[in-house]
Amino acid sequence: MSRNVNPFEVAQAQFDKVAAILELDTPTRELLRTPQREYSFAIPVRMDDGKVRIFRGFRVQHNDARGPAKGGIRFHPHETLDTVRALAMWMTWKTAVVDIPLGGGKGGVICDPHHLSQREQEAICRGWVRQLARNVGPVQDVPAPDVMTSGQHMLWMLDEYEAIHGGHYPGFITGKPVGLGGSQGRTEATGYGVVFTIREALKLLDLRPENTRASVQGFGNVAQYAIRLYRQIGGTVVCVSSWDQGDQTSYSFRKSTGVDPDELVAITDRFGGIDKAKARDLGYEVLPGDAWLEQPVEILMPSAIENQVREDNVGKIHSAVRLIAEGANGPTTPAADAEIDKRGIFLVPDFLANAGGVTCSYFEQVQSNMNMYWVKDEVLGRLDATMTAAFHAVADVAKRRRLPMRDAAYVISISRVAQACHERGWV
Repeated sequence: MSRNVNPFEVAQAQFDKVAAILELDTPTRELLRTPQREYSFAIPVRMDDGKVRIFRGFRVQHNDARGPAKGGIRFHPHETLDTVRALAMWMTWKTAVVDIPLGGGKGGVICDPHHLSQREQEAICRGWVRQLARNVGPVQDVPAPDVMTSGQHMLWMLDEYEAIHGGHYPGFITGKPVGLGGSQGRTEATGYGVVFTIREALKLLDLRPENTRASVQGFGNVAQYAIRLYRQIGGTVVCVSSWDQGDQTSYSFRKSTGVDPDELVAITDRFGGIDKAKARDLGYEVLPGDAWLEQPVEILMPSAIENQVREDNVGKIHSAVRLIAEGANGPTTPAADAEIDKRGIFLVPDFLANAGGVTCSYFEQVQSNMNMYWVKDEVLGRLDATMTAAFHAVADVAKRRRLPMRDAAYVISISRVAQACHERGWV
């Protein structure tokens, strides 16, 4: 499969495989393999130079049988409707596998925040909400930050939503700053969730964290917090990769004695790009972007974007690798998945490994709706308990039914969503 693989076709192929295992009836398959609702719209924005520019926005609600749709909004110059469809479908399975009462959605705008002023970004946010104000909300569809969006973007969207509806609705959107309806622990949640699943997987593999090394793709929020917690439990990260906006390419940064996330954060821009010259001064080797995949480590954490482990590069994975934990959404194509399974590498699939983010978003939504907030230790304790229970539920099904972890996770999540659709009388 090429780099240009369609993510929605990947998501559907993954679903079809498990639908056959579960022997789902035809109407249920037809309902679940395509989104329930899709919105595609124009967002006119008067730019700082006085000219009007039209941006394209999307929102896809894949399924809401188990609760309001939930999913991020990403700003990306190469955003496509099929990418949003795939991510919305994965969100449905993600909320189901950790058993929180939400469905799956996703949104996006085709734009590049690198080249937009704060005022222009605010106009896009408010324009996105104006197009969807009747179709999203605390009991319909709850957005959140994603690639190249932040708590500030969410606040602009919340403000616009509340202005339109004439009230306070902090549960409309998550990823808000703490103090304005945000939850303690949300910043760490996705990266920490990845490491909670790694910790449990290492127990099954009879490996002690202090005897393992890891290589991480990406150096955004997920990767940074995953690295921090993994180091806290005793592991050593020897390589990270990051995207260089100037060169429009990625680089890997290796230090055999161990990566220090704090020293790298100090030389990283707000989009996760690491300064190459300063990294060399700190003793890092600067390598090609794919080098993170080839390291002689026990653990790989692809934590950037989709379709990064493919049929054409899966063979570069070192023989030392015992575990892959997918911090990103859809980083592994089906053809690469088959090779990973064949090699006996234990894989924690994306919609389980990175479900810490949506789990904490759910906690934020609950806190916002009841207007009462928990302390950080309570949030992270609840997160650990939820992720640990979900991991062992999937591992038990994988063992009992002799399935790869991804298929076992899909068996659980698709079964739950299908059951909700049947019980509602939809199919």
